[in-house]
Amino acid sequence: MRMAKTERGFTLVELMVASAIGLVVIMAMTSLFKLGMDATFTVTQRAETQQNMRAAIDLLTKDISLAGSGLPTGGLQLGTAALSKYACNQGGTCYLPKFTYPTNTGTGAPNYMYGILPGFSNGVENGVAIPNAPGQINDSITSIYCDYNFPLTNFTFTVNAGGTTVGVAPAIPIVAGSPTNILQAGGLTTGDLLMFTVSTPGNGTGTTGNSLVQNAAVVAEITSVPSNTQIDFNTSDPLNFNQAAGSNNLSAVSAAITASLPAKAQTTVCRLYAVTYFIEVPTAGGTVQTPRLMRQVNGYNAVPVADNIINLQFSYDVINGSSTVSPNVADPIGAGLSPSLIQKVNMWVMGESLTLDGKRSQNMYLATSVSARNMSFCNSYSPSTNSCQ
Repeated sequence: MRMAKTERGFTLVELMVASAIGLVVIMAMTSLFKLGMDATFTVTQRAETQQNMRAAIDLLTKDISLAGSGLPTGGLQLGTAALSKYACNQGGTCYLPKFTYPTNTGTGAPNYMYGILPGFSNGVENGVAIPNAPGQINDSITSIYCDYNFPLTNFTFTVNAGGTTVGVAPAIPIVAGSPTNILQAGGLTTGDLLMFTVSTPGNGTGTTGNSLVQNAAVVAEITSVPSNTQIDFNTSDPLNFNQAAGSNNLSAVSAAITASLPAKAQTTVCRLYAVTYFIEVPTAGGTVQTPRLMRQVNGYNAVPVADNIINLQFSYDVINGSSTVSPNVADPIGAGLSPSLIQKVNMWVMGESLTLDGKRSQNMYLATSVSARNMSFCNSYSPSTNSCQ
């Protein structure tokens, strides 16, 4: 008699339960994988944004720390015939809504050059709105200082009567290996600013009856360098420094510079760097692109230094009229404080992630403070008061 052999399989219920458990496990693993990928994406975005902002902060810190180097104490009065400009290029494009030098807060004289020019709410080219910028407050800042990397002390300068042409010749003796040609690498070019400082030694001019200008400092803009022995400072320059009328211009002190001799007056020349930082919102094909931080020097074209910078704000610690420090002043000029008395610059830079990926972009701030070594000093940590020491 044959025995029936039975084999049991999965019932439909068992199969459905096993499938459900498997799906739960797969979904859990997928969710964990997605969380890991999202975390990696977020960390990458934040790292890229932070790295981008650090590059911007490094450049800002370098230029601000040099502010005022080589300038007369308290700044200098520019030409009186017309308002000089900054943050403009040779083509006549001015990158900021306000681009003329400010009024001297002490005397009321217009067109004054300080080591630092605060640009409160003047930080976006053409005043374009940046959607993700908090409060739509964006500042610019201009740092002005002498450049000593290309030593103009190696040359002598002779100015014509109108102050439009300067003859250049190598000084003797010259240190071995020093530049002897103003056109060589790192030398002078169109759009550069030169500051001529005429000072008299010791007890006077050294010559009876000599009427040389004493302690005069004027700024002129190079309009062309036709040869290594000539620099042109033609009027109607893009930045309005080369003025034929009025005072405090190259034309007004040309005779004093030409008459400078070791026994009379001494003239020193340095190249000024007027460095402006601001935000540009470029367009391509009618489409608005991501904002970027721009750096503009003298009369050159502005160049981008960091992408996706959407907010730039500054405040200043300024020595006020009562010899105490007014901290975190956003608009020193508007508050009646002199930029020459700025002792510290506080900056905030806000960046947006380079990879937007829909609505998952990352925004973050970096903040730091810089004490300009050639600006005013005040010991705000005095044990007794907040007064300057």
